[in-house]
Amino acid sequence: MKFEFKRGHSNIGLFTKRAALAAACLAAFGLAAPAASAQQWPSRTVTVVVPFPAGGNTDTMARLASEFLTKRLGRTFVVENRPTGGGTLAAAQVAQAPADGHTLFFASAGQLIILPALQKVTYDPQKDLKPVSIFGTGPFVLGVKSTLPVKNFQEFITYAKGYKEKLNAASAGSGSIGHLTAALMAKRMGVDIVFVPYRGGGPAMAALVAHDVDMYFGNASEQIAQAEGGRIRLLAVSTEKPMKQLPNLPPVASVYPGFKTSSWNGFLVASGTPQAIVTKLESEIRAAVQDPTIRSRLQSLGIEPVGNTSAEFAAVIEADRPFYREAIEAAGLKRAE
Repeated sequence: MKFEFKRGHSNIGLFTKRAALAAACLAAFGLAAPAASAQQWPSRTVTVVVPFPAGGNTDTMARLASEFLTKRLGRTFVVENRPTGGGTLAAAQVAQAPADGHTLFFASAGQLIILPALQKVTYDPQKDLKPVSIFGTGPFVLGVKSTLPVKNFQEFITYAKGYKEKLNAASAGSGSIGHLTAALMAKRMGVDIVFVPYRGGGPAMAALVAHDVDMYFGNASEQIAQAEGGRIRLLAVSTEKPMKQLPNLPPVASVYPGFKTSSWNGFLVASGTPQAIVTKLESEIRAAVQDPTIRSRLQSLGIEPVGNTSAEFAAVIEADRPFYREAIEAAGLKRAE
């Protein structure tokens, strides 16, 4: 019996070519997927989670940014205020959200550095959240009641060191940035201060205006507005250089070198969000802070527009960790195990 083989290998070759072509198409699609998702983002409403109540500086910044992004990108950016637990529930919400850029976190150092150092939280700020860009930053200003017999920061230092009792200071809650800033300043001065915690910056500011407390380290916008009424006196700023709005107010660092802190607020997303989306959002935030109307509004609040890169934001967070470790120790607060 004679078997005759025809050129069957040509069919095998055709099948192989088709398989290779299909594999190449799949590979190309896989490579193109992140870029495509960035081009389509946002594809629906974006939630901007804010870990503070409505009406404060952080909320104001988040709403300015959300209004700009809504107009710019053609999708609604809606602010959701979740102040419970100092904002840790807000952080956990974003950390556990789908990593698709449709849930953003407008955070501060409180949720990323301070609270995770003081208590157990259900998220890892370094692993579960990715920095995108800082929207704005502002100094804290030391304000004292107008009846305190001091006219400048140096006189305040002398008075505090010679005061037979302890000065009392308002804080926007134990472990707040203002509380830790004041505690570290007191440590550098070598004096003891009694801290009176209030439920936020508004009540703390009201206590200073009413002269229920001697001093308060608060946001610049709060302090500037009240100083104009003459009930309080401003003595120093927490940044290394003077503020543009208060050029004659010395930095605490002019007496205690290396002392610096500021309140920053920026956007983060869940880790795993495609880099193309992070880059696009970073670019849009930069455009927002360059908008003349937004810049003017921020500066009127004593806030400096930033709009930095994701890497730069991450570097700011890491640079702040040693400061807050020292400040937490100065405040006598117990660190989380």
